Amino acid sequence: MSPRITIVAGLLLTTIAWPSVTSGAEKRDSKRVPTVEKSRHLWATVNVCDPDDPPHAIGPDTIGIRASMPGSRDGRELMYMRFRVQYLSDRDDRWHNVTKGGDSGWKKVGRARYKARQAGRNFRLSPPKGRDSIELRGKVNYLWRLRGKTVRKAVVLTTKGHRSRAGTYPKNFSAATCTIKS
Repeated sequence: MSPRITIVAGLLLTTIAWPSVTSGAEKRDSKRVPTVEKSRHLWATVNVCDPDDPPHAIGPDTIGIRASMPGSRDGRELMYMRFRVQYLSDRDDRWHNVTKGGDSGWKKVGRARYKARQAGRNFRLSPPKGRDSIELRGKVNYLWRLRGKTVRKAVVLTTKGHRSRAGTYPKNFSAATCTIKS
C-alpha cells in the first residue's frame, strides 16, 4: 500500500470514529450540566401591577416581577438573578430597558441544592410626563456559579400563568405585561 493511501485511510477512520467519541462526551456533560432552558422551573412573571388599593408594603405605580430558577441539586453552586423592567416605546414599537430605577443588579438567591428557587423584586415607576400610561414587562437574567465561575446562564421575559410562592397582589396574579396609568 502506498503512503498516500494509508494516510487517507487513517483520516477516514478518524472521521468515522469522531462522532461516537463526541457524543459520549456530550452525554457525560449533559448529566453534569443539565439544560435549564427547557426546565418548567425557569420562568418569570409580573406578579404585581399598578394596584388601585395597594397594601402598605407595595404602593401605587408598582410593577412586581417574580422569577423561578431550577437548581442543579449541587449544593456547591450558587444561584443569582437580575431583575430588569422594560418599557414599550411609542416611537419604534420595541422594548427598551428602563435606565433609572428599573434594574435590581445581581441578587444572590441561594445554593442550587433544591429543585427550584424563587425570588422577586418590586419597582415603582410612573409614566413619563405627557403620557397617560406606560406598558412594562420584566426581563430576568439567571446565573449559576461554581467556585467563582459561571457554569450556566439564561434570560427569560415575563409571561403569564405562573404560580408564585409569595408576593402576588392580588392573590395568584400572573401576567406577561403591566400597564401603569398616571
